[in-house]
Amino acid sequence: MRFTVSSTALSSKLNALSRVINSKNSLPILADFVFDVKDGMLHLTASDSENVMNTQLELTDCDGEGRFCVGNHDLLEAVKGFSEQPITFDVDMTSYSAKIAYQNGLFSLPVESADEFPAPQAVDENATAISIPNALLAENITRSLFATAQDDLRPVMNGIYFDLTTEYLIIVATDGHKLVRNKLMNIHGEQPASFILPKKPATLLKGLLGKDGGDVVIRFDDRNAQINYGDGQLTCRLIEGRYPNYSSVIPQNNPNQLTVDRLGLQSALRRVQPFSNDSSNLIRFHVEGGTLQLDAQDIDFSKTATERMACSYNGQPMSIGFKGSSFIEILSNFDCQEVVIQLADPSRAGLVLPSEQPEGQDVLMLMMPMLIND
Repeated sequence: MRFTVSSTALSSKLNALSRVINSKNSLPILADFVFDVKDGMLHLTASDSENVMNTQLELTDCDGEGRFCVGNHDLLEAVKGFSEQPITFDVDMTSYSAKIAYQNGLFSLPVESADEFPAPQAVDENATAISIPNALLAENITRSLFATAQDDLRPVMNGIYFDLTTEYLIIVATDGHKLVRNKLMNIHGEQPASFILPKKPATLLKGLLGKDGGDVVIRFDDRNAQINYGDGQLTCRLIEGRYPNYSSVIPQNNPNQLTVDRLGLQSALRRVQPFSNDSSNLIRFHVEGGTLQLDAQDIDFSKTATERMACSYNGQPMSIGFKGSSFIEILSNFDCQEVVIQLADPSRAGLVLPSEQPEGQDVLMLMMPMLIND
């Protein structure tokens, strides 16, 4: 079998696929790429057994068809330095070797039969399907990923929850201390359905999406999801279990409303945070009139910091404690100029919203308070 392909196109596809491959694999063949040549196209596959990525590219020349596996590391290193040029693979499955010829040279690599490569789990024929604009899904995954947990005891918290209703799609992530809830008003289903997308495939999608237009189609059943985007496909195993009732922790009555410059608050928090206690990272927010005061202290090392900034506030004077690093993360995942912080009392969660919601969306982030000693 002999075929010719663009060096830069191949390098780009292999780099994207390589992100799914683990450094240590349960099966040695999972360190390989699968090459499948048929109908003048090269179909490429990589897997870590739970996540399988497929993509394809057109061949400039092709003589024969077949499948084989080749180790990811050596091939990636070989092709990444090429300028744009045709490279020709000459694969001999009797000797299990591939000769790769390019403009100024030749190298050869061992290959393996693709028959041993594990096939992805099929998604049920009656699976639920959602169609989401490419850039919109990328935006919401990026906004939510930081709030996922790393909790072996509650694995359902380690992913992003997609809650499809007959009115809208809700995308949620929480680690029990902070929460992100995105409502996509223009996407809904005929029947309610939901799934929990693990962190690894979500991170892979974050890097793959948003580069072009079109829609992403997600088909999912109780155990697996198949995500089709552009010229690629990601099949992944879902997290099984019941996601916590996220609606119950969102306070509904928040009479105290603070509007403040997002970047200004983020910068102020970064300045006072180093003076907080290393273990708690507690920052005291005191708001009264048109002034927000941030206080941090570390009694063990006799360190304190205070910073005041202008804000717009309608409500009772209040002091409430938040974890500084987590609040900075929340602010970093908005792209608006001002944020609105809604507060009920020092013992209830604070809500952070953009001053203007993105079109067709309702974005809300929640931060659990910390006990402060007045």
